[in-house]
Amino acid sequence: MTPQLRRHELSDEQWEKLEPLLPPQKPHTGRPNKDHRTIVNGILWILKTGAQWEDLPERYGSPKTVSSRLYRWRKAGVWDQVLAELQRLGDTLGEVQWTIHYVDGTSIRAHQSAAGAKKGVRKMVRKQKP
Repeated sequence: MTPQLRRHELSDEQWEKLEPLLPPQKPHTGRPNKDHRTIVNGILWILKTGAQWEDLPERYGSPKTVSSRLYRWRKAGVWDQVLAELQRLGDTLGEVQWTIHYVDGTSIRAHQSAAGAKKGVRKMVRKQKP
């Protein structure tokens, strides 16, 4: 029996697609990792709610563990590989429309004048030596 699906968490179908794309649950050396699904659900909770790491519900584990996995996997390129493979899979199934693009304004830096900066060019004036 599957645990009750909570808001912001992966369904069993989503997890079945994602799980094989992640690093092995049990590393070759060292301690076993905390369950990948729990950690990924914790990452999704943070990303979807915009909450601080300290506010992560206990069911996802330690905020330090969850954030560490997010950043380590980002640095190792895991998320880039996951995205590329899911795009390839979606393309194979005809589920991706490559001609449609969206730009989210939160990822675009606004020009300085959009933030209330003074208009015009500031000239630097040097004092002449007497």
